Amino acid sequence: MTALEQYQRLEATGLWQDGPDVPLRDVIVSFGDATLILSDPRTDTPLAHWSLPAVTRLNPGDHPARYAPGEMDVEWLEVEDELMISAIDKVHRAIEASKPPSGRLRNVLMLTAAAAMVLAGVFWVPPALVRHAADVAPPAQRAEIGRLILSDIEKVTGSACSRPAGDMVRHKLAARLIGPDADIAILPATLRGARRLPGPVTVIGEDLIEGQVTPEVAAGHILAAQAAANAQDPLLQALRYAGARATFHLLTKGTLPAAALSGYGARLLADPPPRPDDEALLGYFARASVSSEPYARSLDPTGEAVLGLIEADPFRTAEPKPVLGDRDWIALQEICAQ
Repeated sequence: MTALEQYQRLEATGLWQDGPDVPLRDVIVSFGDATLILSDPRTDTPLAHWSLPAVTRLNPGDHPARYAPGEMDVEWLEVEDELMISAIDKVHRAIEASKPPSGRLRNVLMLTAAAAMVLAGVFWVPPALVRHAADVAPPAQRAEIGRLILSDIEKVTGSACSRPAGDMVRHKLAARLIGPDADIAILPATLRGARRLPGPVTVIGEDLIEGQVTPEVAAGHILAAQAAANAQDPLLQALRYAGARATFHLLTKGTLPAAALSGYGARLLADPPPRPDDEALLGYFARASVSSEPYARSLDPTGEAVLGLIEADPFRTAEPKPVLGDRDWIALQEICAQ
């Protein structure tokens, strides 16, 4: 693995000034093919591409590190992230060490530039195009990618639970909380929350079903997963993991390469589910006619860290619509029984 390949997924924040008297701008710093990419953090749109061989550190040894795209350039970039600083320095040293003798330098650089242009045209997909792939993906494509991720998750947790009576309630709960085309997969594992996959599927663990007195806790986590997915598209996250080449394959062939999402299921379960903004999440609870307090207490039994969800519970003084009847809840609790 080359130094550049080692850091191809690394990102960090930075401050960029595109010339004298130009206001400082927040950017995301990442590596491209022999380039340092500066992107808009809100849109992922590339703003500048700096040639790595030409990047110059303006303040060696000082922190935060300050870089310029060349020795005579007036624009500069400031980076505080130690790992990114180390990566830039390591990649730059590797490039310097690989330079050929000066007598052959011109020809080699010309050939390298030509090869880089060809490779860039074939393989390099900027962050904006990855976002575009997520934006234009039709429902069937999203659903297929969601199924691939679920299959990868099942390699870690075991196959999703299924019993005839429980399956009927599972579909009923999905329609009640999410919509008529939605689905909920219940896995025989402790997941400590719910994850919305691309497409119609939300996954939860049996820990939200077994041992719970009522279905309100599970319902709350399912609603939280919908709010989190609305704030951050799960397909976009999956494509970022799959990488540029796999995304290019998706755009041109309509499918991801077979191994593109290998290991993504384990990564998804290893990270705690994101907690949505309270105000947005409370809107989901209100629309679904579900009390937010049981969900909040499952996150923090003391209530201190979730006071906003408790005090602003849309059904604090009113009776919400039952999530499930008693018989349905019992059937759902038995869905993972052997």
